Amino acid sequence: MGVDQTEPEVPADAVGKRVSCGEERATVRYVGPVPPTAGLWLGIEWDHPDRGKHDGSHKGVQYFTCRHPNGGSFVRPTKVSFGVDYLTAVQQVYQINSNEVLSQASSKKVIWQSFKELSFEDLSSVLLTNSEVNGPGAEGEIRKTTPNVQFLDLSGTLLSSWEDVAAITQQLDQLEELLLSKTRLCLPSDLSAHCQAFCSLRVLALNSCDLTWPQILECAPMWPQLQGLCLGENNITELQRPDGVLQSLKSLELNSNPLVQDSVLSLAALPRLESLNLSCTGLSGLRFDDAAPGSQTAMFPALKVLNLDDNNISEWCVVDELAKLPSLVRLSCRRNRLVSSDGNPRTANQMLIAKLGQLVVLNGHQFPPEDRRGAELDYIKMFGEEWLKAGGGSQPSSQFTRQHPRYLTLIDKYGAPEEGELKKPEPFALKNQLLKITFVFPDDPERKPIEKKLPASMVVQKVKGLLYRLLKVPAADLKLTYTSLKVAGTEFDIDSDLKTLQFYSIEDGDQVLVRWS
Repeated sequence: MGVDQTEPEVPADAVGKRVSCGEERATVRYVGPVPPTAGLWLGIEWDHPDRGKHDGSHKGVQYFTCRHPNGGSFVRPTKVSFGVDYLTAVQQVYQINSNEVLSQASSKKVIWQSFKELSFEDLSSVLLTNSEVNGPGAEGEIRKTTPNVQFLDLSGTLLSSWEDVAAITQQLDQLEELLLSKTRLCLPSDLSAHCQAFCSLRVLALNSCDLTWPQILECAPMWPQLQGLCLGENNITELQRPDGVLQSLKSLELNSNPLVQDSVLSLAALPRLESLNLSCTGLSGLRFDDAAPGSQTAMFPALKVLNLDDNNISEWCVVDELAKLPSLVRLSCRRNRLVSSDGNPRTANQMLIAKLGQLVVLNGHQFPPEDRRGAELDYIKMFGEEWLKAGGGSQPSSQFTRQHPRYLTLIDKYGAPEEGELKKPEPFALKNQLLKITFVFPDDPERKPIEKKLPASMVVQKVKGLLYRLLKVPAADLKLTYTSLKVAGTEFDIDSDLKTLQFYSIEDGDQVLVRWS
C-alpha cells in the first residue's frame, strides 16, 4: 500500500487523542511506520472492540496495547478525523439547522426576521451530541460567543481529557447540566486546577465512559456542587465509601454496572441521596444489620426513590430489609424473581405494598389508599394460619416476626382476622367459564383490536396458536402481557406458555397486549 500524497497533518501530540472513523470512535495509541509497508500509520484502539483486528501487534512486533485482545487496528491518517474545536462545531451544527429553518420558512417574513435576530448569545442549551468537538479553540472565544449556556451535551464527542473539558466549561459561568456520555477522558494531573471550571455544575452524565468507581472518586473533588450523577454502563464493580466527596449528591444512577453486592452499603455515606438506580446490576439482596426487623436503619436517611429492576432478587426477606429505609416512597422492582405462593404477579405486588408501609408508587404506578387497604387486609388473611400456628396474639414466635415484621402492625391497624377468613377458599371450577378478552397490538397501531371469548382454563400456548392463525406470526415470536382495569397503568408479563389464563388472574374485560420481533 503506497503513501497517500494528500495525507493530512497529524498532531504532534496525537497519541492519546480521540478520532472518528465513520460512525465509530477510537483512541490513538501509536503513530509511526509499520514495516514492511511505507508511510505513516495510526495504531488505534476502538471503543467497540468488535471493530478491531488485533491487540496492537503486527508480524511479531508489539506497537501498542489494547485492553481487548482484538480491539486494535492500524489505519492511515486519511481514514480518520481528529475533530474540530467547540465553536466550529457550534457553527456547523446550528448553521445547518438555521439553513433548514430558512429553507422551510423563506416565504414567511415574520419567521425569517425572528430567526435572523437570533444569535449564539441567546443559546441556553447547546446540543453537540456525536459531533467532533476535540477542544475549546481560541482562548476566551467561548465566553464571548455562547456565554449563557446552562445545558451542554458533549456526549460521543472527541474530547480526550478532563483538561479539555474544563477549558470549555470554565468559560460557561452559568453551566448547570453537562452530558459527557460515550466519551473517553484521561484523568487530570492536577484536580485542584479545574474545580473552578465546574463550580456551578449540578447534573453530570458519564454513561458508557469505561470508568471505574475509584476514577469517579478521584475526579469528584472537581464537582463540589453536584446533585445528580449518571454512571450507567461503565466498568464499576466494587464501591468504596465516598468520604469527603459527592456529599451534596441527591440522585445517583449506577444501572447496568456489575456491582459487588456487599459494597452497595458504602453509598450510605451520601447523606442527601434521595434517588438511587441499581437496575441491572446483578443484585440479589441488601441487608441493613444496624436495625432489627420492623425498625428503621440509620443508613440512607434521605432515600425516597429506589430502582431495582432487572436483578436477581428472589427472597422476600430482601423486601423486609427495604422496609427499614425510613424515607422510601417509590420502588421499582420489575423483572426480578419475587414470587408469591400462588405464582400470581398481582399477589406479589400486593405483598410488596403490604410489606412496605410508606410506599406510594410501585413500578411506576401510584396506587390509591384503597389499594393499600386491600393489599394489607389480604396479607393478614394470607398468613393468618401461620400467625396462629406461631402462637397468635401479640407474641408470635420470633421466626414468624422475622418473616413478617409488619404483621403485628397490620393487626393493630385492622384487627386480627376472623377464623372463617383464614380458611382457604375451595378452588372454583372455571373450566367452562368464558372470558371476554381484547387483543391489542401496541407496535402496530393500524391493526384493529380483536375481541375473543376464551375459556379461563385455556393455556397460553393455545392462545398463541390462535394468534398465529389470526396474524400469521410464529407463536415463538409472540410476547404477551396484559392490563387490568383494576390496576390502571401496569402491564403484567405472561411469561409461561404452559400456564392458564386463570393462573395469571386474567379476568373478563382485560386487554392482552401482543408484540412480536
